[in-house]
Amino acid sequence: MKLNLFAPALLSLLAASAPRLCTSFIPQQPHTARPSFAPHLFTTTTTVRKLATPLHLSSSSSEEPRKSSRLGGNARAPTPQEISVMDEMITKLADAKPYELPTAVSQAIRVVSSPQFFMRIAERADRSTNAEEKEKLSALATNLVSTLEAVVSMTEDKMDQKALDVEEVLKAASEPDSGEFLVPLSEERLVAMREKVGAMESSRLDEGFLVTVDQWMNKSMQDGMDGMVGILQKVLQMYASVEIGRARERLQVEVGAAVTGEDEKTVEEALAGKKKTPAAVLFEALLQMDTDEWDAKLKASLGETEEDVSKSALMGEVQRTIEGVVLGLENGSMTQRVQAEFLRELVTRIEKYD
Repeated sequence: MKLNLFAPALLSLLAASAPRLCTSFIPQQPHTARPSFAPHLFTTTTTVRKLATPLHLSSSSSEEPRKSSRLGGNARAPTPQEISVMDEMITKLADAKPYELPTAVSQAIRVVSSPQFFMRIAERADRSTNAEEKEKLSALATNLVSTLEAVVSMTEDKMDQKALDVEEVLKAASEPDSGEFLVPLSEERLVAMREKVGAMESSRLDEGFLVTVDQWMNKSMQDGMDGMVGILQKVLQMYASVEIGRARERLQVEVGAAVTGEDEKTVEEALAGKKKTPAAVLFEALLQMDTDEWDAKLKASLGETEEDVSKSALMGEVQRTIEGVVLGLENGSMTQRVQAEFLRELVTRIEKYD
């Protein structure tokens, strides 16, 4: 039996059923096997319908274990890269003043609040032969518990507003006349979603926004709503493209002001009239379009003629953005992981073309 759900009902279901942020303390079920900290922007283990049909919520049972989002998993041993991220965070927090902990924890709460993180602290304390380091790690574990409780309490007070922000974007994905979600989304719906995301200030597109998207994606996967998973992936992609574009503009202004000694407003006006390189123009065009259109755009634009952009020039533009924008974000934060995954996917697409 399948039940049609219109946008208001479906969004209410997701908002009401999504786990609160405090569920970060609860290990995932054994059947969830996916990277702990890897964003889930482009690939899914389920298949989205090829035809534009109304999104359904299936009530039929299935023997196949439900999938869940890859941002919060704790069901397997961490990879060396994930251990490196945790170690860097542990060292940073252990050396931080007590009053600095709330800010640092809130910026990387999905990493810090995972059981794996506390296990890693214990492992390092057990291995250490330095009494002072052992005491420092023990104090960190104790302080983290109280800090997390305070941060989670404050964060959850803000989650209702974040849910409204995500709901606002998702409503733009529904058909205006019927209120249904039709997947794949039409060009009109994608444009409407991007306009909603682009109209939000960066302060609204923060960790809380991404946590809410991830929680709703978890709920959609658990309930077998494959189409909604794809729509939420689009939200993450649009978030990344908008915030990366904004950060590139801010970086250019800051660097220009530092080099010339002019104030940022003057530099911003000068940059507005400056001609951009073909690679920069192409990169910004890719940021502003749907990711499903990347391959066609790259195929038409990359080449060796004067009218084309070279592959190396475009890769250089992406690399400078990774170094100047993504690496400058809080290490281990969800904002960094989502933006990094977005650019890694773009690099993968570019590398396909010789």
